[in-house]
Amino acid sequence: MSKIREAFADGKAFIPFITCGDPDLKTTAAVVRACVENGADLIELGVPFSDPTAEGPVIQGANLRALTGGVTTDRIFDLVRDLRRDVTVPMVFMTYANVVFSYGAERFISTCRQIGIDGLILPDLPYEEKDEFLPLCRQYGVDLISLIAPTSQNRIAMIAKEAEGFIYVVSSLGVTGTRSEIKTDLASIVEVIRENTDVPCAIGFGISTPEQARKMASVADGAIVGSAIIKILEKYGADAAPYVGEYVKSMKDAVRG
Repeated sequence: MSKIREAFADGKAFIPFITCGDPDLKTTAAVVRACVENGADLIELGVPFSDPTAEGPVIQGANLRALTGGVTTDRIFDLVRDLRRDVTVPMVFMTYANVVFSYGAERFISTCRQIGIDGLILPDLPYEEKDEFLPLCRQYGVDLISLIAPTSQNRIAMIAKEAEGFIYVVSSLGVTGTRSEIKTDLASIVEVIRENTDVPCAIGFGISTPEQARKMASVADGAIVGSAIIKILEKYGADAAPYVGEYVKSMKDAVRG
């Protein structure tokens, strides 16, 4: 069984997203540990990229702050090595194909395996082009996480059948960011996924309140939150960890609902 499945083994999962190095790697480490202490089931670590096409202004800002602060892929690998001394929940990287290509795909993915990264999310990697990375991911035991969006339509079943780890269901059209309401008919998307796989699915993009998290978890197997956490980091900087922890606890309580 994929280690990622463990995140969904005890009911609905809450998955926070954190951009590595925003505002610095020491804060990232403290925030990850605060998330885990407050009930996070899986951690999504963003590897910053200069042109993060799936991200709205909040996470774009986090990418810019991290890169300006001198974060590199190697320093992020060292961060994960440190976290793995005591963090046992599954962790996945979310980044862009160019980051993996420029580092060297085999070198990047084999290092993921070595340091304890369980999966890889590449939002700019079309389903039809996943063979660029899938053989290497399978070789090194790193799940390549599939995304399913409202525009996937007649491709949902096809993507679901080949999914591994978990399926990232994109709640809304457009980029990441908090939304006052989510109008997509997610239940029908999840229904098609369930007909084609037993791989768990979690909904992300636009979720920021406990009410939204509860609603998304009632439809799927978990909820993913990024921008709302990045806003806390932007506000409190190096002192953000306890505030993020408090927020994660409220969201985990909601998805348990």
